[in-house]
Amino acid sequence: MVLNYIWIGFFLIAALCAMVQSLFLGNTGVFADIINSTFENAKTGFEISLGLTGVLSLWMGIMKIGEKGGMVNALSRVLSPIFVRLFPDIPKGHPATGHIFMNIAANMLGLDNAATPLGLKAMESMQTLNEKKDTASNPMIMFLVLNTSGLTIIPVSIMVYRAQLGAAQPTDVFVPILLATFAATLMGIIMVSIYQRINLLQPVLLGTLGGMCALVAAIIWAFSQMEKETMDTVSTLAANLILFAIIICFILAGMRKKINVYDAFIEGAKDGFNTAVRVIPYLVAILVAIGVFRASGGMDILIGGINWTMGALGLNADFVPALPTAIMKPLSGSGARGMMVDAMTQYGADSFVGRLSCIFQGSTDTTFYILAVYFGSVGIKNTRHAVSCGLLADLAGILAAIGVAYLFF
Repeated sequence: MVLNYIWIGFFLIAALCAMVQSLFLGNTGVFADIINSTFENAKTGFEISLGLTGVLSLWMGIMKIGEKGGMVNALSRVLSPIFVRLFPDIPKGHPATGHIFMNIAANMLGLDNAATPLGLKAMESMQTLNEKKDTASNPMIMFLVLNTSGLTIIPVSIMVYRAQLGAAQPTDVFVPILLATFAATLMGIIMVSIYQRINLLQPVLLGTLGGMCALVAAIIWAFSQMEKETMDTVSTLAANLILFAIIICFILAGMRKKINVYDAFIEGAKDGFNTAVRVIPYLVAILVAIGVFRASGGMDILIGGINWTMGALGLNADFVPALPTAIMKPLSGSGARGMMVDAMTQYGADSFVGRLSCIFQGSTDTTFYILAVYFGSVGIKNTRHAVSCGLLADLAGILAAIGVAYLFF
């Protein structure tokens, strides 16, 4: 129901903006831009889904080996003390726990190609426990918000873009991104816990969150001692080694259980292909709506209004030119990436706006894209409080990003 209102809202706002531009600004070409954007984004949605097919088949095949080899169940038992409190509706030791952990770990390492299929597998596992198949369950919402908050320890791609665009120290946004994304994740957990009445003051959860804070602090300190080249090498090597180690461990576990590893992989890969096909209409729908909103000038009007408001209140508006990245990030990852690159190109990679746009890009994830893909893969139509909690986590990440940008730069 929420997605229905959001989808309609994008088109109605776009229509209003287009009429204003046409009648009062004489920009009759805006309608052509809108129509062109519908075709372009429909094509983009299909191409993204098509590109996901191979990756989904690979990782769902690997996950099927891990599942039959007992690795997913073993991981579930280890994580049960924590996840049974954050996901109280998932039975202790259920395979969904292992799938959730694998997805979150892949996101933290910046392994986007691995995180999506692992996340889809987690959603499928949770759907088996869902009594109302078209309505998001509490565990699904907690899982989705953890994804949309975008906790990433190693933002390799952002540092690569900064290096390509001539930043003197491409890694100087590393610590601010880590702080901003951690703030978004904490806010997401807190908001979902309030909605679902989860007690965060339980000793296990307090200890875990405290341990996460300590781990983040240790990682920040360790990487702050490295040179740029060393940081890039260590972060990339660590991510790739962990990913390859997971694959080898799953295969060895399958051999130990004496299962047919190849057949297990093929079985999972078939599920991956079917999932990619199911995602196509949901992804096309949300990308077309976002494209229409952008093409109508709605985004430009929104940014202009914020800039005027900040000026009228006498507040510092240096951050406003970077806001397109922040506003676009929940809507489209590729769109936000393009706006980040545009900001660095226009203002300079080492400018305040350029750096802040990078922090925005790394502070949260693409809420509506994740919503469309993950919920769409299992046929969820009623998202309940997933959107509000996800957007509040995004807002926390944006505010934290602005704060740490002023603090650091």
